[in-house]
Amino acid sequence: MNLTDTPPVRAPDGLLRHRNFRLLWLGEATSKAGSAVTGVAFPLVAVVTLDASPVTMGVINAMAWLPWLLMGLPAGAWIDRYPRRRTMLSANAVSIAVLLSVPLAAWLGLLSVGQLIVVSFAAGTASMFFSTAYQAFLPAVVDKTDLAEANAKLQGTDQVANLAGPPLGGLITQAAGAVTGLLVDAVTFVVSAVCLLRMRVAEVLPAPAAERTSTRQEIGAGLRYVGRDRYLRILAISAAVDNFTLNAMYALTVLFLIRTVGAAPGAVGFLLAADFVGGLLGAIIARRVAGRLGTARTLLLFSIGTAPFCLLVPLTQDGPGLVLFVLGILVPSIGMVVGNVVVTGFRQSYCPAHLLGRVYTSSRFIQFGIIPVGAVLGGWLGAELGVRQALWVITVAVILGKLVRLIGPIRSVRDLPTTAPKEDVS
Repeated sequence: MNLTDTPPVRAPDGLLRHRNFRLLWLGEATSKAGSAVTGVAFPLVAVVTLDASPVTMGVINAMAWLPWLLMGLPAGAWIDRYPRRRTMLSANAVSIAVLLSVPLAAWLGLLSVGQLIVVSFAAGTASMFFSTAYQAFLPAVVDKTDLAEANAKLQGTDQVANLAGPPLGGLITQAAGAVTGLLVDAVTFVVSAVCLLRMRVAEVLPAPAAERTSTRQEIGAGLRYVGRDRYLRILAISAAVDNFTLNAMYALTVLFLIRTVGAAPGAVGFLLAADFVGGLLGAIIARRVAGRLGTARTLLLFSIGTAPFCLLVPLTQDGPGLVLFVLGILVPSIGMVVGNVVVTGFRQSYCPAHLLGRVYTSSRFIQFGIIPVGAVLGGWLGAELGVRQALWVITVAVILGKLVRLIGPIRSVRDLPTTAPKEDVS
C-alpha cells in the first residue's frame, strides 16, 4: 500500500469513502467544472469584449495546445524529478494568476487580444503540467487494484462537468458578463489546491539531483520505454490515429449541422452534448464490463464495436433525422471513454512509478501532436469534396483506424498486464 491513512473501504460508494481519493476527486471535479465554464466564457471575452476576428480566435485556441508540442517531452522528465503533488499545486497557482489577470485587466480597461493569447498559452502550459503530474500521482493515492474504479469515477466526473459546464458558463456570462466566468474558474482552482494540501499521501521520492541524468537522456528514456514496449507502442499509435481522424471530423461538425443539415444554431449545443452523455455512460459501465470480459477484450470490443455508428453522422438530415447525428456521436463516445478508463488504469499499474510522467508525456506528444494536422485535413476535404462527402470519407477512416489495435498482443489476451516484464523496466 502507498497510503498513509486507512486502506480503501469496500462499500457501495467505493473509493469515495477513502479520504485521500475523496479529496482528489472533489478538487478535480470542482476544477473541471470551472474549466468547462471557461470553455464558454473565454471565447466570449475575445468575441464580445474585444471583437476578435476568426483568425485571432484560431490563434487563441492553438495556444492552448502549443505547450504539448513545445514542452511536452521535457515536461515529463521534469515532473519525474519532483513530487507530483507539488507540481500540481504550482500549476494551480499559475492557473489562478493568469485567469485573474483577465477580469482585472478588463476592469482597468487594459484588456487586449495579446493578453488573451498569452493567457491561453500560460493556462495550457499549466494544464499540461497538472494533467501529467495528476496521472502519475494517482497510483500513490489508491492501491493498484483500485485504479480501475478510480479512473472510472474521475472520467465520469469529467463528463458530467463537460456536460453541465457550458450551460452554466452561458448563464454566468449572460447574468454577470464573460470575464466573471473566468473569475469563477480561478476560484475552482483554489478549491483544487486546498484539497491537494489536505491530502496525506506518501509519494515515491524522486532520485537525488546527484543521481539524475540529463534532461535529454531522461526524455530519451521515456520515448524508448514507450517505443520498445509492445503494449504501450500500439496504444500510443492507435490513439494518435483516433485523434487524427476524429479531429478531421470535428473540424466539419458544426459547419455540417448549420449549413448542410440546416439545424438551428440554438440546437447545435444540445446535439454536441451527445458526446458528453455517451462519455458519462461509458465511465459508468467501464469498470463492471472490464471485470466481466477482461480489460483487453473490453478495449477491443468497445473501441472497434462502437465505431461503425460514426457512419450515421453523414446520413443526418434535419428534423427527426437529427437522431442519427445524436447516435453517431453518442455511441462511439461510450466506446472511447470505456477505452480511456481501461488504458489509463493499465498505464498507471503497468509502468514503473519513476517513469510515469515521461511515459505519459511521450504518449501524449505522439497523440496530441497530430491534432492540428487532422483538423486542417478535415477542412481541406470539406472544401474539395463537399462537407457531407468529406464526412463519408472521414468516418470510414475512423472505423478503419480502430483496427490498428488488432496489431500486436492485445488481441490475443483477455486482460492487459498489470506489471511490466523485468527486462522492460531496467
